Amino acid sequence: MGKAYGSQSMAGTLQRVLMRSAASAMRRAEALDWHYGPGFDPQKAAAQHDALARLISVSGAEIEWLSDADDGLADSVFTHDPSLMTDHGAVILAMGKALRRPEPDLHEAAYGRMGIPILGRIEAPGQVEGGDCVWVDANTLAVGRGVRTNQLGIQQLSNLLSPKGIQVYGFDLPLWQGEEACLHLMSVISPLADDLALVYAPLLPVAFYQMLRERGIRLVEGDADEFFASNGLSLNVLPTAPRQVIAVAGFPKTAAAMQAAGCTVSTFEADALCIACEGGPTCLTRPVLRQ
Repeated sequence: MGKAYGSQSMAGTLQRVLMRSAASAMRRAEALDWHYGPGFDPQKAAAQHDALARLISVSGAEIEWLSDADDGLADSVFTHDPSLMTDHGAVILAMGKALRRPEPDLHEAAYGRMGIPILGRIEAPGQVEGGDCVWVDANTLAVGRGVRTNQLGIQQLSNLLSPKGIQVYGFDLPLWQGEEACLHLMSVISPLADDLALVYAPLLPVAFYQMLRERGIRLVEGDADEFFASNGLSLNVLPTAPRQVIAVAGFPKTAAAMQAAGCTVSTFEADALCIACEGGPTCLTRPVLRQ
């Protein structure tokens, strides 16, 4: 039997991924409660999520689905955040957004069903969200320190991963649009391959920018106007393999920049799902196995 889990790359070939249907997670969501924009429509969001799932399936990845329970956890559709996968098992994270605090238990239960070991758990008052975690290489994890992830959580994560030979570096994020909005480290960088990343450099932490350059990672600049028009979602792209990416439709200049760097870009309409709800195709997936 082949390997069932492991992911210490952001852009290796995606083989297994954890998702949750927007049709179940968002069916009763109130936009005001969840800080969703005026374009949010639960039925349209569900259809757009189905389109993303089809693209992922076409890539060859196996989708593992979280519960269809009517639990009212609208943001649980963004499965990237409540856990982190490593080659040694899953780390169950702790959410900075209060409405999302029950979600890590959903992931722990799913990994139990899937036979995936739990390496450890971030305990309150520590906070780490998956959107703040970026694998620079298999032995280096960058973590954004901001409104959703705190120093205590980063230290706990380092304590879990250091014995496995993984160095964890924390980098301060700007407040940008305020405490209620969501600026993760992955809001300003999306790896496209192990040596290539799409970025909005003006919001990158300086020390992280310097690390990327020192490691020989080529940086592709996303279009600034599209970045602001999309509240950063033009930059949130999902690699299904090196230089094979899924992106939100409607941002041709950013897509062209990726194509000029040798990427193949597939898109899906996501105004009611990604743009309205502050989470792109990466946020909607928790890679379980990349190789």
